[in-house]
Amino acid sequence: MTTSKPRRALLDTSVLIDFPAAHVAKVTDEVAVSAVTIGELQYGVTAAADPLAQMFRRRRVQAILDRFEVLPFDVGAAEYYGTLAALVRKHGRNPRPRRLDLQIAATAARHGLTLLTRNGRDFAGLQSALDVVDLPNQPNQPNQPAEPALIDMSASPLQAVNRSGIRLRYGC
Repeated sequence: MTTSKPRRALLDTSVLIDFPAAHVAKVTDEVAVSAVTIGELQYGVTAAADPLAQMFRRRRVQAILDRFEVLPFDVGAAEYYGTLAALVRKHGRNPRPRRLDLQIAATAARHGLTLLTRNGRDFAGLQSALDVVDLPNQPNQPNQPAEPALIDMSASPLQAVNRSGIRLRYGC
């Protein structure tokens, strides 16, 4: 009996904002997030003008922290970042506005993970350095506000990951 190695991936911020659990389950067995993604989500908490929206977003960030392994942007990732920025420049694009995306991609590359995103064009030109999977967009549910769903963690899309059989925490 042969056991295949689990398919491991890093989730881009765009995937966590609108989590397509069924699509994620089709391409990976284990997932993690980058500390850079947590920073982007924390900024999103403070960017909301409405205190209720801030609370929903803060709860969402906490649910992510409770469920996912958070990988640091360390010296090894910084080395990849320099290489990825050079690849972007080589493809005629400016790496400066893409710094956070490049740091997330560098974290994936440093850990040998596939990067799952909903914004594949943000990672154009990086395919020689890491695998990038652009997940399809999900249609929004009609008459359903985006933020309130974030507070009901029992019905959260993050819970669907467990039912799909994806391991949420792992060590790299």
